Amino acid sequence: MTTTTYPVTGMTCEHCARSVTEEVSRIDGVTGVDVDLAGGSVTITSTSELAEADVRAAVDEAGYTLGTR
Repeated sequence: MTTTTYPVTGMTCEHCARSVTEEVSRIDGVTGVDVDLAGGSVTITSTSELAEADVRAAVDEAGYTLGTR
């Protein structure tokens, strides 16, 4: 298992958190998603390391921006 935290900008409410969670959960290998609204981040647990481009695409699809780690 791999756990990685990424900064995400633009999230302000629980709806934002749900949108990011839903999109990131669709990435192959993701087993858990934890969005921290106050900290502006998403922590992803997966079976193997994810390609940052895949995470960025999922966060973009949800309507937010993935920052740099």
